[in-house]
Amino acid sequence: MSHPLVGAPAPSFAMTDTHGRTVTSAQLSGTAYMLVFVPFAFSDTCTNELIDLRGAEDLLARDDLKVIVVSCDSIYTLKAWADTHSYKAELLSDFWPHGEVSRQYGVFNPQKGLATRGTFLVDAAGVVRWAIVNPEGEARDLADYRRAVIDLLD
Repeated sequence: MSHPLVGAPAPSFAMTDTHGRTVTSAQLSGTAYMLVFVPFAFSDTCTNELIDLRGAEDLLARDDLKVIVVSCDSIYTLKAWADTHSYKAELLSDFWPHGEVSRQYGVFNPQKGLATRGTFLVDAAGVVRWAIVNPEGEARDLADYRRAVIDLLD
């Protein structure tokens, strides 16, 4: 499935992490990153996806890739989820302005006020090289992430 952002410069962003620090796309310049949008951290499907991702050391421990999870949850909700599930990877809040980054990536659902399950792999030059957006309620497969990372970075 093709996404309109593939091949285009990645939308710039500034979001807050679970420690209250601002993380920007400009800070990631020169590093490939994967943005993993999830609807809500504490939902069953999201929790299962993130627990699977937490165990994907082959993705998380790479020096040439940063994996970043994005949700429209508040930083406090994301921190509570991370603490509950011993999640150490980056969690960013797209809470305010509500869903702004999700909108830029075309995965915001305005009727429900959440991001749909979209993942975007951005190369070190800031270009979106791969994307997948799953239907509501359908979890993504880590094997798809691994193939995309191998194709792009290896």
